[in-house]
Amino acid sequence: MLYHAYEASHAAVGPMRQAARMGQEMVQSPFNPFAQTYGAKATAAAFEMFINATRRYAKPEFGIEETEVAGEVVPVVEQKVWSKPFCDMIRFKRDAPHAAARNDPKVLIIAPMSGHYATLLRGTVEKMLPEHDVYITDWIDARDVPLSDGKFDLDDYVDYLIEMCQYLAKDGERPAVMAVCQPGVPMMVAASLMAEDKDPARPSSVTLMGSPIDTARNPKQPNELATGRPLSWFENNVVVTVPFPNKGFLRRVYPGFLQLSGFMSMNMDRHVDAHLRQFRDLIKGDGDSAAAHRSFYDEYMAVMDLTADFYLQTIERVFQKRLLAVGEYVYRDRKVDPGAITDIALLTIEGEKDDITGLGQTEAALDLAVNLPDEKKQHYIQAKVGHYGVFNGSRWRQEIQPRVRDFIRAKRMMVRG
Repeated sequence: MLYHAYEASHAAVGPMRQAARMGQEMVQSPFNPFAQTYGAKATAAAFEMFINATRRYAKPEFGIEETEVAGEVVPVVEQKVWSKPFCDMIRFKRDAPHAAARNDPKVLIIAPMSGHYATLLRGTVEKMLPEHDVYITDWIDARDVPLSDGKFDLDDYVDYLIEMCQYLAKDGERPAVMAVCQPGVPMMVAASLMAEDKDPARPSSVTLMGSPIDTARNPKQPNELATGRPLSWFENNVVVTVPFPNKGFLRRVYPGFLQLSGFMSMNMDRHVDAHLRQFRDLIKGDGDSAAAHRSFYDEYMAVMDLTADFYLQTIERVFQKRLLAVGEYVYRDRKVDPGAITDIALLTIEGEKDDITGLGQTEAALDLAVNLPDEKKQHYIQAKVGHYGVFNGSRWRQEIQPRVRDFIRAKRMMVRG
C-alpha cells in the first residue's frame, strides 16, 4: 500500500504542478509589465520551488561527450558492451586512434547500488578517462525489470562482478577495479572466490572507496539504523510491491523514494539551507548559482528501487552480522576466504569526515587479506572530505585520483592462469 500511496499522491499533485507551470510562464512572460518587479520574481521562484519539490526526477544522462588525451580533445562514445537483466556495463570509448594506441589500463568502476543511479559517479569517470579505458556498472531500476527475469540478490551481484571481470580480461590483461561505497563487500567476495579458483580474469588491483567492509569500526548513523531493528522490521515496513503499470509489477522492492527520504533526513538542515539559497538566487536572477543547484538536485533526487532480496541480504550480511569481517560469509553454500587473495593488490581510501562509512571500515579489507604481501596493500585517508568527496569534487580530482592512477599502473598484470 505504501507504494500505491506514493503513486497516488504524485498523481494527485499533478494538476497543481501543471497550474504552477502555467502560473510561472504568465508571471515571467515578456508581455507582463510587472515581470521584473520583486513580487513577480518571488512568485515565479515560489512556483519553480513547488514544481521541483513535487515532480518525478528521471534517470540522468552521463553526458560525457569528450575528454582530453595526451593534450588533445577526443570525442567519447558510450557503448553498452555487456548486459544482464539488472545491470548493463557501459564503456566510455575514447574515439580517437591515438587514444587507442596508448594501451591504457582497463578500469571497471563499480557504482553503488544504493538508491542513486551510476551517473552519480560522473565526476569519477570524467577524471579517470584521460588515462584509462573506463567501464562502469549501470544498475537498472528494479521496478523496470519484469518478474520473468528472475531474482537478484547479493550472490547474483557477485556473479555479475565475476562475469564482468572475465569479459574485460578477454584481451589478455587482468582488469583494475574501483568499488565505490556499497559494492566493496561483494567485490571482496568476488575477488576472494576468483583468487581461490585461480581465475585468470581475477583483477590485478581492487580500489575500495568508502566501503563498509567492517561496520563495527567507528559506526555512523546508517550503521546504527541498520542494526537498531530486527531484519523482520525492514521486511515488514520498508519492503513493498511494485504497482501496475510498471514493468516490474509485483516485484518486491525497497523503493528509491524511501532511500531518498533517509538520505535527506541525515542532513536536513543542509538541504533546507540549499533550497532557501536557491529561492533567493532565483529572485536575484543569479542564473549560474540556480543552475548549479538544479544540476545537483536533478542527480540527487533521481532514485531507483532495489530488489528486496538484495536489500535485506545487505542489511543482514553486511550491517547486522558483518559476515565478511568475522569470517563467516557464505556464497552459494561456499565459505568465502579473503585469505585466498595473494596477488590482487588492494588500495583502500577513506574520507576524514565521512558520516556514512566511518574511518576504519574500508581499511578492514587489508586486515582480511592476511596472505597478501604488504607491498600490494595501500591505505589512504583524505583530509577534510566526507563520503561523496572521496570520489567526487576538487580533492578527488587533485589528490585522490592521482594516487588511484599510480596504484593501478604500478599493479598492472597480464593473464597467466
